Amino acid sequence: MKPPKELKVKPIKNGTVIDHITANKALSVLKILGIPNQKNTVTIAMNVQSPEMNSKDIVKIEGRELATNEVDKIALIAPNATINIIRDYEIVEKGKVNLLDEISGILKCPNPNCITNTNEPMITRFYVIEKEPVSLRCYYCERIMEQSEIESQF
Repeated sequence: MKPPKELKVKPIKNGTVIDHITANKALSVLKILGIPNQKNTVTIAMNVQSPEMNSKDIVKIEGRELATNEVDKIALIAPNATINIIRDYEIVEKGKVNLLDEISGILKCPNPNCITNTNEPMITRFYVIEKEPVSLRCYYCERIMEQSEIESQF
């Protein structure tokens, strides 16, 4: 019997690798980034074994670096994710996403009676009350938003 061939993912020359994504959340991350509506080559690994997380997802995006607001959104879905910026096949910048204590202007309050859902020009604000799983409280109406409601907005 022949030994199985080892398959390796091709390294990217320039772009971003998002690692340590919560298992089964890679597709939500792609939705946040507007993929597949772009021409970038994307590699996705899901349910990869990880000593730290048991199981994780990984997303590699060729030819694209993430904007700050995209990283803030990813932190809501995958609070333990790491972002690696690749240039000329080398990691030039590595960092963890940072779930802020207050989230503004990213999400919509699910309470239809909240002042942010009226014709008032109010920017939504949420306090982070739990980081894993993510749980938020609306600054205005104090409605609690759980992880599933957060993910449904992306």
